[in-house]
Amino acid sequence: MTQPLILLAVLAIPAALPAQADSTVPDPILQLVARLDLERYKGTIKGLTRFGDRRQGTDRNRAAVDWIEAQLRSYGCSDVARLKYNYQPPVPRVRTDSAAPVRDTTRVSGGGRYRGVRARTGVNADSLKQPDAQVRALDAQASTPGAREEVYCTKIGDTHPDEMYIVGAHMDGIGWGEAANDDGSGTALVLELARVLSSPDVRTDRSIRFILWNNEESGLNGSRAYVEQRRALQGTKDEPKWLGMIQHDMMLFDHGMPRADGTLAAEQRPEADVNIEFQASAKFAAEAQQLAWVFQRANEKYATDYPASVGSHMTNTDSAPFQDYVPAISLRENERGTQIGAGWDPNWHQPTDLYSTYNDKDFRLGLNAAQTTLAALAGLVGATTK
Repeated sequence: MTQPLILLAVLAIPAALPAQADSTVPDPILQLVARLDLERYKGTIKGLTRFGDRRQGTDRNRAAVDWIEAQLRSYGCSDVARLKYNYQPPVPRVRTDSAAPVRDTTRVSGGGRYRGVRARTGVNADSLKQPDAQVRALDAQASTPGAREEVYCTKIGDTHPDEMYIVGAHMDGIGWGEAANDDGSGTALVLELARVLSSPDVRTDRSIRFILWNNEESGLNGSRAYVEQRRALQGTKDEPKWLGMIQHDMMLFDHGMPRADGTLAAEQRPEADVNIEFQASAKFAAEAQQLAWVFQRANEKYATDYPASVGSHMTNTDSAPFQDYVPAISLRENERGTQIGAGWDPNWHQPTDLYSTYNDKDFRLGLNAAQTTLAALAGLVGATTK
């Protein structure tokens, strides 16, 4: 059997997420999902904002990596380790001609079409746009090139410890805020999954690696370093075989399309959803699409408030370096290219990306994404409770 067929067979096992044949037998997935808690999730995001925007190449970033490792160890997650690499920013390109190239403003990163009203997006680089002096001071140190680290831990499977799913989020941010949403919300989600699945009464057939990427905002450098260093090690004692990669990024804000004047609704829209994306042009697109539908079905059965939708334009996220080697998907608050790229989140890379910006309706969208991933992942790895 070829590897794609093996992957399809693995993914097909839990895809239907059938109801218990005996209604008197507790559903282990439901039991695990019930261990997620809104206040815990919010508290983990709040803990991350103590380090400001956690920009790569700064002391606050290194302190945040230490804090994340301490959290993972406190959960009992085994095999805590760090990936080390060196980051050198690219040399700025100098134009030799006087005419700037004409940009195609209809083309969307990752594919798809812009529709409806669009608002301006970009990265804030002006410290004075942050009115909170404490946050401004936290974010003051500039990034410097050099050595980088990112932390991960592994839940070892009982039956197939040599096979694993990789579950990630990036922990660095930019924009002179607290990076509460981008990507404190994704990092907190992964930490909460690690807490639940690392409980001593939880066993899994297959392994799970929880990893918090660094250098996402500089060009996915942390996840690229992982692929470069560890892809060839698969099947050895140092690296279980990759079965799938699930990325989480910006989980809180789905207030809808901008209005004609560029403003957005103050409250989370009732029809908000968790966006699950794969990349249609990837070598493992068919398997990634099937993995995405496993997550959609898990959401339908186990998420409490918000539904999930599936799209084919995954882009600009740490699952991208994996997409030609393994089924890879990304979960977000909105589609990355057609919606976030069109200004659906006014806090993206802005000073307003603060914990205080969001309310419980926003945080609950992130919790529903956690419920979705936990339920799907539990089925994929054969998780049970003692």
